[in-house]
Amino acid sequence: MKKSKYDRILSLYSILSIGGALKKKDIALKFGVTERTIQRDIDDIRFFYLDNTLDIGCGKKIIYDRKLKAYKLIDSNKELFTNAEMLAVCKILLESRSLIKSEMVPIIEKLLNNYIPLKDKKIITELIANEMFHYVEPRHGKGIVDNLWDIGLAIRENRYIELTYTRSNDKKVVVRKIKPVGIMVSEFYFYLVAFIVNIDKKEHFQNPNDLFPTIYRIDRINKILLTEERFDIPYKDRFEEGEFRKRVQFMYGGKLQTVKFKYSGYDIDAILDRLPTAQILSKDENGVYNVSAEVFGSGIDMWLKSQDKYVNVME
Repeated sequence: MKKSKYDRILSLYSILSIGGALKKKDIALKFGVTERTIQRDIDDIRFFYLDNTLDIGCGKKIIYDRKLKAYKLIDSNKELFTNAEMLAVCKILLESRSLIKSEMVPIIEKLLNNYIPLKDKKIITELIANEMFHYVEPRHGKGIVDNLWDIGLAIRENRYIELTYTRSNDKKVVVRKIKPVGIMVSEFYFYLVAFIVNIDKKEHFQNPNDLFPTIYRIDRINKILLTEERFDIPYKDRFEEGEFRKRVQFMYGGKLQTVKFKYSGYDIDAILDRLPTAQILSKDENGVYNVSAEVFGSGIDMWLKSQDKYVNVME
């Protein structure tokens, strides 16, 4: 049965919209029409996309790719990843192991489906196939993407959050009212950075005079409620995730401190990358570095101990 013009145009439109390419000769043979007819169909779709009064048409246009010798749809408002960039992004996501598989896989598939040419998707898919198949999700097994968005909205709108949280040290479930100020990712987990409201610091804090935010692992949040109540943070006092990130190790909170140590290992760059605030104070004739770094909390102690004989803490 011969397809109608409308069926034919919808078929061409579907191919273009998913990143496919149209070769007039092949399409004409498929539908049993002339190449001139297919050219008119393509022109009809081109005029549709050129109509900027339609949201779907804005920024999209059909071009002739001389290399492919085919017509394809491009979005001038959406710059595609190069194959190398997309491979890097997929590898970083998989290596992070920060999401359960049912959340990680759809994100990667959407990136591959929408931000690289269709002809290149197969290559990258093959390069990451083994890691996708053997992906090891975090042991908590909890989906967190929806909570991430809710927390992000609360941060943007300065809204208080009420949450029920399972503490890691004693597994006790606590209820907290907080001012959320940031979301961070480290060592397989997402974290919420926030200031606790209306709490007796002498009873609950090791350091009652601690002025710095508390860190919550998002997968340990059992229940979260965004309230309509809002708080105010002057611009000069706004939380800067980038600056906080430089000084916090293993996402352990605590007071700001300076640590000084000698490093006798083989790769000082690895130390400087791990501790972004680190500065080399000196280097002796034996190649031993004197290093100083500004850090938050006790997480630095764990890292220093893990360096074994290569690190000697001075103060």
